[in-house]
This record gives sequence, structure tokens and C-alpha cells, in this order.
Amino acid sequence: MGLISPATVDRILDAARIEEVVGEFVTLKRSGGSFRGLSPFTQEKTPSFYVVPSKGIFKCFSSGKGGSVVTFLMEHEQLSYPDALRWLAKKYQIEVEEEETSPEQDAVRDRRESMFAVNAFALKQFSEWMWNEEHGRAVGLAYFRERGFTDEILRKFELGYHLEGRDTLAQAAKKAGYQEEFLESTGLCIKRETGGLVDRFWGRAMFPIHSLSGRVVGFGGRVLRSDAKTAKYLNSPESEIYHKSQVLYGLFQAKQAISRANKVYLVEGYTDVISMHQAGVHNVVSSSGTALTLEQIRLVKRLTEHVTLLYDGDKAGIRASFRGIDLLLEEGLYVRAVPLPAGEDPDSLARSMDAEALAAYLSEHEVDFMQFKVEALTEEGQAQDPIRRAEVVRDVVQSVAKIPNAILREVYLRDSAQRLGIEERSLYAEMERIRGSELKNASQRRPDRDPYEDPTPPEMQVQRPQAPRPLAVEESLIRVLLQHGSDRITWLGPDGREHEDAAAALILDDLSADELAFGHDAYQRIYAEMLRIWSAEERILGPEHFVRHVDPEMAATAAECLTERHQLADWSRKSIYIGSVEDQLSNHVHECLLRFKEHRLEDRIREAVAELAQLTEPEAREVKLAEFMRIQTLRNALRAELQRVV
Repeated sequence: MGLISPATVDRILDAARIEEVVGEFVTLKRSGGSFRGLSPFTQEKTPSFYVVPSKGIFKCFSSGKGGSVVTFLMEHEQLSYPDALRWLAKKYQIEVEEEETSPEQDAVRDRRESMFAVNAFALKQFSEWMWNEEHGRAVGLAYFRERGFTDEILRKFELGYHLEGRDTLAQAAKKAGYQEEFLESTGLCIKRETGGLVDRFWGRAMFPIHSLSGRVVGFGGRVLRSDAKTAKYLNSPESEIYHKSQVLYGLFQAKQAISRANKVYLVEGYTDVISMHQAGVHNVVSSSGTALTLEQIRLVKRLTEHVTLLYDGDKAGIRASFRGIDLLLEEGLYVRAVPLPAGEDPDSLARSMDAEALAAYLSEHEVDFMQFKVEALTEEGQAQDPIRRAEVVRDVVQSVAKIPNAILREVYLRDSAQRLGIEERSLYAEMERIRGSELKNASQRRPDRDPYEDPTPPEMQVQRPQAPRPLAVEESLIRVLLQHGSDRITWLGPDGREHEDAAAALILDDLSADELAFGHDAYQRIYAEMLRIWSAEERILGPEHFVRHVDPEMAATAAECLTERHQLADWSRKSIYIGSVEDQLSNHVHECLLRFKEHRLEDRIREAVAELAQLTEPEAREVKLAEFMRIQTLRNALRAELQRVV
């Protein structure tokens, strides 16, 4: 697949009706010219989710998410921008036209697509063998049913069976027209020294591994023959489309449940995930038996910041997993744990309870991770060996030191000191030593970044923006640009004559002439993009440009500025008339512009005062003082003008 042409994007967005698309996932009720419903992103009882068809936007006030129909699909279905467009194109039966790409890009794309196609064929073949072949039903289907899995859950996770025979898949795939090159590159087959192909997974129960968007990137296979002299579980090897460290098993099936619950349960194996799903706990994923990686953690963080680990009674396994859990803490996630009874794992626990009992058990036994870690380590650390005891203390403090939130670090240290029987000041001293050492090492590698200041990578900040609330003056001005940019207004120019032009023309020309900028990042990017197009083409970008923007944060910001959650009641029946912004637009635009300038001048005054305090040379102080007086005079003139406007 190449790049979707701009003309196709326009056709898709013009055809898509946001209330129809959102209505497939959220029950909407009309409210005036809008629709309301319960947020699909949070658990709420009072509707705070709005869809405004006339503007083509949605806004969720409980989660802060908002934007166009494309943004909604990206957030709710965890799709990329192109995949969301293709989803809409399929729904509205629009043919997708693609732009030409380079031969090199085409080759890479074609190879990846060929590998996905081979995996899709294998998925279908494994399913067909298990459901329709006599041997497949007797062995593969029987195994899954013995595990207690229903037909519904088998189809949900697309489980299957690879028939016995060293090259049954290879022969079937070649007969269907698939090339040996891609059977080998996906890892479905292995090349013999003699030149032929042998199947990797023959005689195994098959667990397909999906990407976040639902494409099959690889497989896990469990051997079913008791006399087999081979590994019990076997996974697809690393390939161009499958990187084990970047995939979480079950995430495709769980993503919506994770987003709704704002929590994910993390387990170890495939069957743990499947059994939990069958028992009604759908927000669960597996690291597939390996230590957590940074890529996997960032996948989770796109959906939630709350992670609960389900541990079986294997103490050695628990201690071995602590290193990976420190990565969760370092990335700013809130980690809890549910210790399971001896001899139980998530699979067996889920099969031993009904949905209500399982949910109650998980809720009642969930504890904070640091509490769990202290208790797990002190079982050995309570011994009289002072060296072992010191190791336990250091291990706990190392985890606390990873946490970027200073308040949370302090709470954990106090709690850990009580549990370990150690003075708080000793733990503080050890933590500062650890943090200082790690900070020094990090600054040597990347001197521009303190790893404890903001652990969230830029790409995650785009998918889950956490910007502070902007100042009201900036918000008011950006709302005018988006809502009334093309509306005509009048104002008095420096020559004393009355002028008329679009509101955006006045604002953009005025701010650029004074070289003023917005302090809030998303607002500044909207302003900069509007100014660039205005300067180059004298064209004013409308709100639909930003609502449909490929950047989710800009789309969400635009949606928030275009959504009016509260509307004034109709007081005209009581002979009380309240003028709207549109009625007094010229005055409103002028006031917003003046307040914004006053706000920026206040910033400059504070900067000048700070610089004056640092200067000692009389001549330099005199120059800076003159600048300070000039800025203050401008600020006072603006205030006088504002009094006249208001």
C-alpha cells in the first residue's frame, strides 16, 4: 500500500458522517444540534461525550480526547492515520487511490505485504485443518476443548492446528501460489540443506499473534504429542514484520477493554490471556513468557497508565521479573500486583471461578506493587544476615528511585522504611545516591535530557497528550481564529480610518508584525500553520483543516475549541437579551487580541525584572531599565485601550 492521495482523503472525509461512525461504538442521543453519550474512553455515569455533526467533531470531556471521525477511530480502535482512513473508505465504499512511491519503497512495501499475505493464508489453513479435518478435530480441537475453551473463544482468538506431516503447509501454500521466499522469511517454513522446505510448526496447536491493528505478524505453537523430543512452545522467529519485543499477545483483542477500564492485567502465557477473556476479564495481555521491554511498555501506555501484574506462587520467577517491572515504574506507570495462591496461575484461577467471583478475587487481592515487592523480598531478608538484609533494602530503593513522580517517591520511601524497619533518612540518602549516579550516567549519554524529568517519549506524548491547561487569554484568541477566522470585522487603523477584513487577517498580521507567539504548544502550532498559509497564499485555513489534521493533538485541540459544552438559555421570553459573540464580533476580536498582547507583555516585564536583578554594570542596567520602561508603557497603553473596548 502506498500513500493515500489527497483527493481520496478529501472524498473519504466528505463522505464520512461522524455520528454514523461513532454510533457504531457509542449509544448516542440527540441533544439539540448535537449528540450525547457515555464516554467510550472512561467509566462514567453522566454523559460527557459529545458529537457535533455540523462541525464534524467529537469531544470527550471526561478523557480530554477530541477531534474528527479519523481521530476517533485512531483513539478508539488504536489505528494509524492511514488505517483509519482505509477503515472509513471500506465503510463508505470509496476506492482508495494511492500516490506513486520510489522503486525502493515499493519493494519494501511489497515484501512486507507478501509476508502478511502468507501469514493470513497460514491462519486460514490452520483454522480449516482444526475445524474441518478429522485428524485436526480429534487432536487440535480436542486439546483446546480439554482446556475448557469454548468455540466462541477459539474463534475470537483465531486458534488453529497444524496437521502432522513435515511439509503439509509448504505444499498447500505453494499450491495456492505463495512463494517459498516468503514462507521462509516469515518463519513458517525452514529451508533444508537439500533445498526443500520443512514446516516449523507441524503437529502443534497454533496461537496467531496479532499486531495492534489486527494483522497476523507471527505464530506460537504448542506441541501436542507427549513423546515429542522438542520444545513445548515454539514461536515465529524475528522477521521484518514480527519483533517479539514490540508485541503483546492479546493486545488486539483487549485494546478497547483496556481503554474503557483504564487498566491492564499483565500475565505470562497465551492460555492465561484466553482463559481470563473467557472468564469475563477482557483487559488482559501477555508478554509471552519474556521480560518486559520498553517497546511493549509504551504500547500499553498508549491505552492506560495503570498496570496490574498477576503472579503465580513461583518465588524465583517473581524475583526474576522485578527488573522488567522497574521499567514500568521508570516510564511513569502505576503498578499493582495480585499474588495468586500456591500452585495457581491465571489460567487455572480463571477456569476455577465464574466471572463474578474472578472479578471479586482480583479486586480484593490487588496490592500496590512496592508493598508486594517489599513483602516478597523480606521473606528472605528477615534473616539475621545483615548483608542479605542490606541487599533487600537497596533493591527496594532502586525501584523507588526509578519513579519520576517526586511525591510518589516520597510516599513509597516512607512506607518502605516502616515495612523494612529502616530509618527514613537512610533510605533517602541511598535513593539520592542512586539517582545521582544514574543521572550522571544518563547525562553523559544524553546531556540534553534528565531521564527523571519526563519519561514519556515524544511519540507517546502525541498519542496521549498531557499538556497543561492553557491560559484563558490564549484559548480565547485561538477560539476566535478557529471559529470566526473568515468572518468580516471592522477596526480603526493607525491612520484613524475604519478598516474591514477577515478576523484572522487582523490577528495574523498583527501578531506576526510584533513577533508574538503562543506559550501553549498546540495553540502555537495551530497559529504557525495558519500564519504560514496566510503569508504564502493569503488563504485562511478553516476549522475543518485542523479537525481533520493528521496530528491527533492538534485535532483534539481544535475540537475542544469548537465545542461549546454549555449554551446560554433562551432568556428572550423574559425580555432579557444577551448579545452573542457573533453580534459583537468586532469588539470581541479586538478585546481578545489586546488581552493576548497584554499577557505577552507581562511575560516580557517579568523577564526584564529578572535580568535587571542579575546586571551589575551601570551602563547595562541603564539600557535594560530603558527597555523595561518602554515595555511597561506599552502595557499601560494596552490596559487603557482595553478599558475603552470593554
